[in-house]
Amino acid sequence: MEEKTMSEKESLELISSMIKKTQQNLENSNGRPFLIWGYTTVFVSLLVYFVVSKTNNYHYHLLWFLIPLIGITLMMLTRKKRDKKQHVVTFLAQAILKVWTVVGIAAMLVAVGSFFANIPILGIMLLLMGMGTMITGLLIRFNLIVISGIIGMLFSALPFVVQQMEQILIFGAIFLLIMVIPGHVLNYKSRKSHV
Repeated sequence: MEEKTMSEKESLELISSMIKKTQQNLENSNGRPFLIWGYTTVFVSLLVYFVVSKTNNYHYHLLWFLIPLIGITLMMLTRKKRDKKQHVVTFLAQAILKVWTVVGIAAMLVAVGSFFANIPILGIMLLLMGMGTMITGLLIRFNLIVISGIIGMLFSALPFVVQQMEQILIFGAIFLLIMVIPGHVLNYKSRKSHV
C-alpha cells in the first residue's frame, strides 16, 4: 500500500476539519454531557441542602454520591443512542473524554479523601470542574465554555467566603453557570444549524 505525504496546507486543513467535526459532534449531542452533569449537580445540591437543613443530620451529605451515580447512568443511556448515529471518533473527542476521565477520578479521590480530612470539598470540586470545562472549551475552541470554566475556577474560593449551608446553594447555582447554560447554548446552536 502506498502512503501519500501531505503538504503543510493539507495537514492544517485536516486538523481544522477534525476540530470542526468534534465541535459539530458536541453540538449535535445537544450539549447533553453539560446538561446531564449540570442539572444532576443542581438537583443533588438542592436535595442535600434541604435534607440536611431540615434534619440537621450531616450524614445526608452522602447524598452527594448521587451525582456520579446519576450522571454516569444517564451518560451511558444517552451514549448508546448517540454512538449509533456517530461513526467517527476523532482524536479531539478522545482527548476530551480523557480530560474528563482524569477530572472525574480526581473528584472521586477528593470526595473519598474528605472522609479522612477536613478539606474545602466544594471549592476543590469547583476548581476541578472549572478546569475540565475550560480545557474542553480550549480544545474545541468554544469561548463560552472557556469562560464558564474560568467562572468555575474563580468561585473555587467559595468555602473561604460563605458559610457551610449557603455554600451548597451557591455551588448549585454556579453549576447553572458553568454547565447548564453552555449546554443550552450548544442545544440552541445545534437546532439553529439543522434548520
